[in-house]
Amino acid sequence: MLRKRFVVAAASAAVGLVALSACSGGTETAAPAVAPAAAVAGAGGNAPAAKGETKVAVADAGDLGQVLVDKDGFTLYRFDKDSAKPPKSNCDGDCAKTWPPMLAEGDVQLEGVDQALVGEVTRADGRKQVTVGGWALYRYAKDAKAGETKGQGVGSTWYAANAKGGKAGQAAKQEAPAEQKDGATKLVATDVDGIGPAIVDQEGFTLYMFTKDKKNKQPTCNGDCAKTWPPVLADGDVQLEGIDPKLLGKVKRADGTTQVTVGGWAVYRYAKDANAGEANGHGVGGTWFVIEPAGCKSTAPVKNKAAQSGNADPKKKDDAPAQEYGY
Repeated sequence: MLRKRFVVAAASAAVGLVALSACSGGTETAAPAVAPAAAVAGAGGNAPAAKGETKVAVADAGDLGQVLVDKDGFTLYRFDKDSAKPPKSNCDGDCAKTWPPMLAEGDVQLEGVDQALVGEVTRADGRKQVTVGGWALYRYAKDAKAGETKGQGVGSTWYAANAKGGKAGQAAKQEAPAEQKDGATKLVATDVDGIGPAIVDQEGFTLYMFTKDKKNKQPTCNGDCAKTWPPVLADGDVQLEGIDPKLLGKVKRADGTTQVTVGGWAVYRYAKDANAGEANGHGVGGTWFVIEPAGCKSTAPVKNKAAQSGNADPKKKDDAPAQEYGY
């Protein structure tokens, strides 16, 4: 939770009350409505933040419904490759130039936002970033004026945030089951830097297939192999975003658990991917490849030739299991 003073602004009585659009399509607690995003930017806005203060407010954004905005009325976004449990921001460097993080500076004013949902996360550079519902908030550099929502849907990973930190607009209806149910499995079609089309999980981690497996057959990566390549298990209903439901399947593992398949191929994560969006497992051992949304292996060039050989130590020649399984 933010170790800062919250200033909760009361909405004008003339505005009235409306029910917020729910992430799940269900019913959410009613909250004060506010003026359109452009009006929040100062003139006519409710309780504009003072210089040096941070403000998170709710504003109307046309077809997207209600979205979060900053003190200047600019739309705030969330990134699918971040995580909310625990809160973590994975947008740094050039990414943060395009998507400037909303930093927790001075007093944090709230308008139409439940104080209990607001927190902060420490970024890689040590600065504190505001979160709502666990999701870090950002602006979009290409939004030139208050009220614009040009960042909506960019890369199939960026969405305007609603008052509970969920995705605003139509995306909210698609995402809810995986976000609301702890432990739910979600597969998302996206683009991974240096790879192109790929599937990531609910935390934004790249997923892989193993060419030693066979389609729709029991996976062959077990024991030590499965420690390096954790199988994606079917926990509850498997949610899909941008992937044809006809490609989704399940297969029993040797230990009795059920693993997710796409296009018949068992799906795995890679333990050496430390951050969402990494693809260090692509080409490992000449048998592990990023899996594309169509259920086939990515043909993107393999950057790490040493990894492709399967040898952590290029001088070591007698590690056949490591070469085959990539651990």
